[in-house]
Amino acid sequence: MLPNTLNTNEIKNAAGAECEFQHLQQVDRTRIFGLITEAPYLPYRLKIAHREIGLGIKRRRQSAIRFDKSVVSTVDNLTIASVVAQLTIDAPVGALIATTEMANVLANILSFCATTGAGTTVLFDCTGNGAAALLNGGI
Repeated sequence: MLPNTLNTNEIKNAAGAECEFQHLQQVDRTRIFGLITEAPYLPYRLKIAHREIGLGIKRRRQSAIRFDKSVVSTVDNLTIASVVAQLTIDAPVGALIATTEMANVLANILSFCATTGAGTTVLFDCTGNGAAALLNGGI
């Protein structure tokens, strides 16, 4: 289980600077954190949620980590806009006895988004191949 305060470099922004979040709410298998320094009218949330569907060998777990950030529009300073990023795993947990294959596909997406291929350095500036495609609408 995560600590109630995420303040030791668990979360960074595109500049590589630490973003500190605190626990706000938990309902069943959903936990919500908020940025400690957020303005009340600009919520910045981290949500971690899990649900299971099906039975036996058909049982699946759907897990998601999601960030929602409200920002003032840079086009119209009267408009509040929301930016969302989400990472999801939908896994056949009833048909697997280990998390190996889930870890493989998670590592695939993390490395695709945070590196440029030959590099092993994590690119928080979002210049990794996958991150750049997401930001620029590339294919």
